[in-house]
Amino acid sequence: MNIIKRKPFSPGEILLEEFMQPYKLTQNELARRLYITRRRVNEIINGKRSITPDTALRLGKLFRMSPDYWLNLQIKLDIWNEAHDKKLLQQIKSIKSLGRLKNISHDPKFG
Repeated sequence: MNIIKRKPFSPGEILLEEFMQPYKLTQNELARRLYITRRRVNEIINGKRSITPDTALRLGKLFRMSPDYWLNLQIKLDIWNEAHDKKLLQQIKSIKSLGRLKNISHDPKFG
C-alpha cells in the first residue's frame, strides 16, 4: 500500500482556513447559509464529524465547486486513519491477493 506518512488536513481545517476565514464567515453564518446547525459546523471544523454527501452537496453549492472535492478530502483522511490502525494493518497483511485477470488493468499499489 502506498500511504503518505503525513496525516492529511481534515476537511474541517480546510473549510475554516481556506473558505470561512477568507469569506469572513462565522460558524453561525455558515450554518445559516447551509441550513444546518451551528453544532454540525463546529463538529466538522473540530474534526468530530465527517463530511457526508449531504454536507458536501451544501458546501459545493455555497462555494460553487464540486461536492467531490469535500468528499475526497474526507476519504483521504479516513483512509489515512485506517492505514495507521495497527490491528487493521495486521489483518490486511494476512489477506492473500488473487491472481490477475486477463485484459484488466491492475493498480500496482495493491500488489
